[in-house]
Amino acid sequence: MSKLTFSKSVIAGALSFILCTSSPMGYANNDLPDLGTAAVNTFSLEKETEFGDAYMRVIRGSAPMVNDPVLNQYLTELGNKLVAHATGVKTPFYFFLLRNDEINAFAFFGGHVGVHTGLFLNADTESELASVLGHEITHVTQRHLARSLEAQQKSSPATIAGLLGAILLTIASPQAGMAALATTQALATQSKINYTRLHEKEADRIGMQIMVDAGFDPNGAADFFGKLASRYRFTTKPPQMLLTHPLPESRISEARIRAEQYPFRYVPDNLDFQLAKARIQVRFSGYSEQAALSIFEQQLKHSRYTFKSAAEYGKALALFRLKKFAESEAIIDKLLAKSPNNLFYIDTKTDLLHQRHANKEAIALLKAQKQLKPTSPVVNTNLANIYIEDNQIDKAIPLLEDLIFLDKQDQLAYLLLTEAYKKDGNKAMQYFVKAESLALVADYKTAIDQLNFAYRESKGDALQLARIEARIRQFREADRALEKLQ
Repeated sequence: MSKLTFSKSVIAGALSFILCTSSPMGYANNDLPDLGTAAVNTFSLEKETEFGDAYMRVIRGSAPMVNDPVLNQYLTELGNKLVAHATGVKTPFYFFLLRNDEINAFAFFGGHVGVHTGLFLNADTESELASVLGHEITHVTQRHLARSLEAQQKSSPATIAGLLGAILLTIASPQAGMAALATTQALATQSKINYTRLHEKEADRIGMQIMVDAGFDPNGAADFFGKLASRYRFTTKPPQMLLTHPLPESRISEARIRAEQYPFRYVPDNLDFQLAKARIQVRFSGYSEQAALSIFEQQLKHSRYTFKSAAEYGKALALFRLKKFAESEAIIDKLLAKSPNNLFYIDTKTDLLHQRHANKEAIALLKAQKQLKPTSPVVNTNLANIYIEDNQIDKAIPLLEDLIFLDKQDQLAYLLLTEAYKKDGNKAMQYFVKAESLALVADYKTAIDQLNFAYRESKGDALQLARIEARIRQFREADRALEKLQ
């Protein structure tokens, strides 16, 4: 898909523009609101949602998003499991994965939580990963960004706007964000730094309670903190996570003391976490095909694994990358015999069947899974893709439309739906869906071009023409907002 590259100034400016053009709002009298409630005086939840949507479009257009249905479904289910035990949830949550080997995770308005693939690569257990997600979820539920603005209540609107853009930049790209913060008055204020530390303490405390309530090991946080501190104690270039989440010794000790206050319970690691980690190692890290294969062959040879099945799965994926499809399929079939409904295995089996053009077998496999998991993005995306390959377009389109209805940010579904309409010869819908996918990355000019093509191909369909005209107007308004930032 076409992507729009944004400069760092535009990223900060886009969010600043939204704040500056919003209606004026009052400020609370207290400097530290309880549980984020007073932050509504700075701007509403509706405004936070607008901020989140704008920033998410910028990220899609400029960052390496991982559009992998299996990993996305795993991350979403893990995140939602934690959110179910959080208090103060006022917006839906959206978890997404970025291809970046740096250890980092970040949260921003509208319930958006981004996770770097490097976090998976450096976490040893699902509880460690859950501890980071719980922390980021708390940043959202406690409205820490809004409260940061609240603390600057005496600043001018322009200064607040610059601060917000810098904060969001710092979350996703610390080096750029810290430079932006240096140009604001906020960085020179010691109280601003202390305020941020209070947020971190609050996120640690509430985040641990969330993960414990969700059934995870509270020691996951201390274990992960300790690992980071040990690994990067003497380095001159700490990971992004330590730039945005400072890790003094007191924070590690507090995490251990807090974990000890919970009753001991044995929490076994989760196979799906280890499968996700193996998938990232093979497909979304810097390892070559042969290096990835060597990792899992050594694990199996020396029994250095948490789950043998995860090591075998990693080996199967590496063999697939090396185009040794028969060897890969033999391993996957063995794994499926033990766990016939595991979506990691189902997805790879589908890929293998596709490689040998066994479409009917793949369709039968996926239809059986759909009976068990009717709304699974993994099952429905794979099934739609096979239907397209098998020229059963009439079956693919409803599946993809359902996926988009459930998740309007599903870029892969838009891509496949565009392909389906192209194969079907429906040019009007092909261009229309393509426009929607371009809007997801804020490429409004190209999206409008696609809508104009769709208009010419609609052949007098009044309802379709009205729909297109409405979207053109909406995209022009959004594009004018971006124009003012150039």
